[in-house]
Amino acid sequence: MKTLSVALAVLGLLAATALVGWFGAGAVWDATARVGWGGFLVLCAWQFLLFVVLAASWDVIAPPRDGKSRLANYRVYLWGRMVRDSAGNCLPFTHMGGFVAGSRAVSLRGVPAMQATATTIADVTAEVLAQIVFAAIGLVVLVAHAPQSEFAWPVAIGLGVALPALGIFMAAQQGAGKIFARLSRHIAGEWFTNAQDRAAVLAAEFSLIYGQTGRLAACVGIHLAAWVCTGIATWITFHLLGAEISLIDAIAMEGLLHAVLAVAFLVPGHAGVQEAAYIGLGAAFGISPEVALAASILRRARDLAWGVPVLLVWQGWELRRLRGQRPSNG
Repeated sequence: MKTLSVALAVLGLLAATALVGWFGAGAVWDATARVGWGGFLVLCAWQFLLFVVLAASWDVIAPPRDGKSRLANYRVYLWGRMVRDSAGNCLPFTHMGGFVAGSRAVSLRGVPAMQATATTIADVTAEVLAQIVFAAIGLVVLVAHAPQSEFAWPVAIGLGVALPALGIFMAAQQGAGKIFARLSRHIAGEWFTNAQDRAAVLAAEFSLIYGQTGRLAACVGIHLAAWVCTGIATWITFHLLGAEISLIDAIAMEGLLHAVLAVAFLVPGHAGVQEAAYIGLGAAFGISPEVALAASILRRARDLAWGVPVLLVWQGWELRRLRGQRPSNG
């Protein structure tokens, strides 16, 4: 699997480079430079707002910890969400690696390991459910805007498969302790080598989470709001690039983009796939290839601007913890 991920990452980088070269590196750079540092800071600030919203979805389904205020809990999940997205976007892993990193980050801040795992899985499930709704909205807008688009049928088929698959996955979370253990061991790797022995604990965590229907509904609702916020970020990006696109079209484009990226979950950072999807969807909504590639480059630059410092701080905390565990020579 590691070899496959590396190979896909290399192929993706080559494809992205080829696309930039094909449509003209100079034209792409000129389009990107229009945004300027001020515009780029706006995009980074909007990304932090998105972190704030996403952290609320994770926090709302997490059981309260004794002696900790809700605000203290929220700050932990805000940090965990930032680490999750930074690892998924910046490190040469699949997005599964980002889930592991986020769980690890909150466990270092005092959340029990099994609770961190269970809430991560539940939060990701809610996020996928909201993403399906978001992509469906995008599909409706696309069909109305460009009924002959080549993206319509693949996305429709993908949504038709994803919804029942998600239902089966949620049922498995609620009713199969052995599946919990295998899944947590797969997600967390060596961190949970004893997951089989702790299956009952993980099952209890899921029972607690899924027993709170109102909180689950709120989690899905917050994630849907977050997906809309990503669409607004796309509209801001194209606006800064000088492209004419309506807010509803930008939101639809973002929903369809993530539907395409979800299929390429094995490609680290969606290298090459994101660029190709931007070009294809941009054409459907009247965006030139140069501007579409510029939007993709800005998205990656924004992810790096947040991801690199977040990951450095996280690794600094890991190093400090490891040093604290070393036996003294005295």
